[in-house]
Amino acid sequence: MKTLLLGLLLTVLPLSAQSASAINNASAGQRAVAPDFTLKALSGVNLRLAEQRGDIIVLNFWASWCGPCIQEMPELDKLARKYQPLGVQIWGVNVEADSSAAQKYLSKTRVEFPILFDTENSVSESYQVQAMPTTVIINKDGDVHSVHRGYKPGYEQKYENDIKTLLRN
Repeated sequence: MKTLLLGLLLTVLPLSAQSASAINNASAGQRAVAPDFTLKALSGVNLRLAEQRGDIIVLNFWASWCGPCIQEMPELDKLARKYQPLGVQIWGVNVEADSSAAQKYLSKTRVEFPILFDTENSVSESYQVQAMPTTVIINKDGDVHSVHRGYKPGYEQKYENDIKTLLRN
């Protein structure tokens, strides 16, 4: 039911032509600038994507009610710890309008990477998030390198392969 509601919400919200084009182009393997945004993190600080140029950014859109999202979280934390010294940042972007369930989950399951709250779904809208979780990998120049929708055990290897490719460039 919650997935259906989120899906309805995301299809009702209008997409900006530039953002929609960027994600579609990236999915097709073409160069696409990642839509900029600023969101408040669980720590209380605001993080802005455009200020992270020079680093590889892994955005993971998730929700506390999403089983695969919860299953993936420890794997993302391992990647964050492994690649952070090499200029790779992982950001979890929670898409729930009420972040209290996510905060409760995070009080039990600690992760070292920043968790941001997209309570108005403006960022998930600009990234065309249609499945939970969705992982977007952004290169050092701020371009979308890849978009991974959904999660099954082993997908973290796809993320790691993308990260390694970007580190070599």
